[in-house]
Amino acid sequence: MKENIISVRNLKKSYGKHLVLDNLNLEVTRGSIFALLGENGAGKTTTVRILSTLIQADSGSALIAGYDVHRESKSVKQTISLTGQYAAVDELLTGEENLLMMGRLNHLSGHLVKKRAIELLELFELTNAAKKQVKTYSGGMRRRLDIAISLLASPQVIFLDEPTTGLDPRSRRNMWDLIRQLAKSGVTIFLTTQYLEEADQLADKIAVINGGKIVEEGTADELKSLIGDEKIELTFDDLSSCQLALTLLQGQINESERMISINTCSIGSLRQLLNTLYEHGLEPSSIDFRKPTLDDVFMDVTSRKRKGKSANA
Repeated sequence: MKENIISVRNLKKSYGKHLVLDNLNLEVTRGSIFALLGENGAGKTTTVRILSTLIQADSGSALIAGYDVHRESKSVKQTISLTGQYAAVDELLTGEENLLMMGRLNHLSGHLVKKRAIELLELFELTNAAKKQVKTYSGGMRRRLDIAISLLASPQVIFLDEPTTGLDPRSRRNMWDLIRQLAKSGVTIFLTTQYLEEADQLADKIAVINGGKIVEEGTADELKSLIGDEKIELTFDDLSSCQLALTLLQGQINESERMISINTCSIGSLRQLLNTLYEHGLEPSSIDFRKPTLDDVFMDVTSRKRKGKSANA
């Protein structure tokens, strides 16, 4: 069984009267990819800032590789690396110069910095652009350079705060391949993202944060199982037919697409469903089967939280 490299207990953080983290608890195993999902303002970035020693929690504890992020922040800083939402590189320097400069700022020996720079430029497929100014780089190249810089000191944990923000689909998928490579090399990846497909593709474990708390966590398949089995999606030619079908069937309606989604698990239930529609003179224009997605999980979890607040109001 793998050991936990990150352990968070009852973390609280407020800004004035606004409670951002409310007894947050989470664990991340060594060498894994952990994804923290949440809407804007849910507490993702605040969590990362506390774990990376940039700010202090009001209460609770957080350990990284056995070091307390508050009391042993110097040791934590030597263990981790943080890459923010936007590439923090000097555009007037070349890619190689950026790496060498950051190596010196991290007090690495000149020989080690040069060796690591060559390795990282090759790993991140930037060797051909090493002598070019960063202002000539594409968004994807800048992002790769930014992450390369964060790996200069060979950290055990790297925090990637929405690493594919602003990237085109091809660059995003290239970044996914890179993140997988890093995890295979033994680096623990703590990923925050709003792209649910990204978490689905990459993460060994996913946690959904809402209102400053972890409300659901598990593998992608475990979270999807919370929603149920496959859905049948029935689309109709007109909205009135769709609304009438909804009165006959238990499901969720999407009026803009004239579609009803129904949980099902058998061919028999589909046959019965279609017979019911036929008896009332209704015929869908298309029928699709769809497995649950993380989008479904996310919408279900966050909507449940809102309903809970409304009920308590």
